[in-house]
Amino acid sequence: MKNFAVKCLTTLLCCGLLSAVVASEPEATALNSRLVHFPAFGGKTPLDVMGVFRTPQGTGKFPVVIILHGSAGIDSRGAMHAQNLAKAGIASLELDMWGARGLSGGAKGRPDKVHDTLPDLWGAEVWLANQEKIDAKRIGVMGFSWGGVMAMLSATAENGPPAGVPPLQGNIALYPVCWAYNKVPGYRFQALRATKVLILAGAKDRYDDNEQACPELVQSLEPEYRNQLSVQVYPNAEHGFDMLEKENHYQDPYSHRGKGGESISAPNPEAREDARRRVVSFFNERFAITP
Repeated sequence: MKNFAVKCLTTLLCCGLLSAVVASEPEATALNSRLVHFPAFGGKTPLDVMGVFRTPQGTGKFPVVIILHGSAGIDSRGAMHAQNLAKAGIASLELDMWGARGLSGGAKGRPDKVHDTLPDLWGAEVWLANQEKIDAKRIGVMGFSWGGVMAMLSATAENGPPAGVPPLQGNIALYPVCWAYNKVPGYRFQALRATKVLILAGAKDRYDDNEQACPELVQSLEPEYRNQLSVQVYPNAEHGFDMLEKENHYQDPYSHRGKGGESISAPNPEAREDARRRVVSFFNERFAITP
């Protein structure tokens, strides 16, 4: 499994999507990038997780954002957002959760439930807290689809970091399948930890089939937790609106509010650019960074 992960991440880091994204940025920030690995934390089975650790140039202790991929695995989105964060002086650690398990990704090549990958996130936090260049008091997380669900669950009192793991200071969930929370067993989203959550969703997302799914989730919370969440729904945007790849059609049993069927991930340049700005602005605020 480890060799599989090395192959996937080396392709990304050395000759793949990272280079393409950086080359497309006219004012790209120079990054120190390297492959790292660390043990998952709190899982039932020992697991060695790998990732791409990116830090801005310079000295001092950087805040950091853990980036969690979707069901399809690592693609252009992580490197793109890492570059934007670096411009703001924020480091990132993009995980390869499928490589750690020898999985191919997609609806048939992912773990049975999102909870299975939460130990990857906890292990990343523990590893980051011991890095000389990282400020352990300023760790956040963002995720896409599957990773977005992880970002949501990790904000709850029920599924948040266990003892020995630094608390998260901010959680961003991009198109995190809002209809499922408090409906699918095990995916409770109620009592929240002391963090802020930003949800970025598409009005045409075929998982939710309703542009009000995410706002309605927020309104369903007890009043004491509602002010911890903010939601932006982009008109005419599908699932995966911030991707750089071409439109993709696929089958998923969780699409159409659990009825299953075809879903679509498709880029939306306008929504993507706004999301890029919001991600940086959110973490600037959470990490007390003055632009």
